[in-house]
Amino acid sequence: MRVYLIGYMGCGKSRMGRHLSEHMGLQFIDMDDYIEERNCKTVPQLFADYGEDGFRQRERKALEELAEFTDVIIATGGGAPCFFDNIDLMNKTGKTVFLNIDPAILADRLMNSKTERPLIKGKSREELVAFIDETLKKRKQFYSQAQFEITEPDFSLDRIQEMIS
Repeated sequence: MRVYLIGYMGCGKSRMGRHLSEHMGLQFIDMDDYIEERNCKTVPQLFADYGEDGFRQRERKALEELAEFTDVIIATGGGAPCFFDNIDLMNKTGKTVFLNIDPAILADRLMNSKTERPLIKGKSREELVAFIDETLKKRKQFYSQAQFEITEPDFSLDRIQEMIS
């Protein structure tokens, strides 16, 4: 079994992935952590050194590698499904679950996050909500290709396991 959790940054992919992997007895991999380990640089450093295009190329390579893993829950980066044919690769090699969270909730979570996120650095809350709304409109066509979609009230581990089994 291979499960890809997709959705906007701050939606809870990593948190949910850790809990779900424990619940199901599967390995958990955070794709951003995997990319950092493989490249010996943080995601912000990769963005700074190579730009978004260079980062996305490294992200694609990591996805191709992770698509070979078995018995794993993978928390993808927020943009991962939206570049190249990544969503198609995920759908062909595993189950995809879109964690769909309201933009205002995402903005609050991101404003309080300790994680450095290059795409939103320096934005006020109002700018962040507008940025999230605009980005979600662009990404919706990719996120909507997920095989399963859940919203925050549906974040029951048993319910998710039942859906993907």
